[in-house]
Amino acid sequence: MSAQAAARHGGHGHGGGDPNHLGHGDTPISEQGPASKRIVVAYGFWIFLLSDFIMFSGFFAAYAVLVGETAGGPGGRDLFELPLVAGETALLLLSSFACGMAGIAMHARSIKWFQVAMAATALLGAGFLALELYEFLHLIGEGAGPGRSAFLSAFFALVGCHGVHVALGLAWLTTMMAQVWTKGFREDIDRRIACFMLFWHALDIIWVALFTVVYLLGAGAAT
Repeated sequence: MSAQAAARHGGHGHGGGDPNHLGHGDTPISEQGPASKRIVVAYGFWIFLLSDFIMFSGFFAAYAVLVGETAGGPGGRDLFELPLVAGETALLLLSSFACGMAGIAMHARSIKWFQVAMAATALLGAGFLALELYEFLHLIGEGAGPGRSAFLSAFFALVGCHGVHVALGLAWLTTMMAQVWTKGFREDIDRRIACFMLFWHALDIIWVALFTVVYLLGAGAAT
């Protein structure tokens, strides 16, 4: 065997043809087989999140069009209590921080600290929902329910849709806690936890936009 041929042979056998160690070598893409389940799940979940962002974009657009349609009733400046909403925001942001700590605990393979961080995430998320429910009941009690005007219909639809997502996230969270408690950290459970964390952080991003567009701008707008 010539030196050149030996070099080529050695390169293929010891990763020389794949300097970045990507695992593909010189195999054509069409012959590399299907993508791993982790990649497929991540790709599919990102598509789900993007579709959710598109849905919320529609709610935001509807609210922007109807924000001035108060039918002679109260507007955001009359109704919104910024200290209450600031409390909701703080709880949700802290829950996102606790969720991040749960991710660190998962990578460290610490079931104890994972459960503690997820429990903190759940408590903070539940506190957020409790304040939001109080806000809704208070508005309805003052006669500012979703049927009062187009503005309030759009407000309840947008904020309520986010609240439903948080409630579903809490149900998902408790399921993940139960699975880790009974089965420990496994590859399939790790994938589900990673998807949950993406979902929870996405809710934070949406809430920051909602807090800014609906509450801050609404409370400062003239009626």
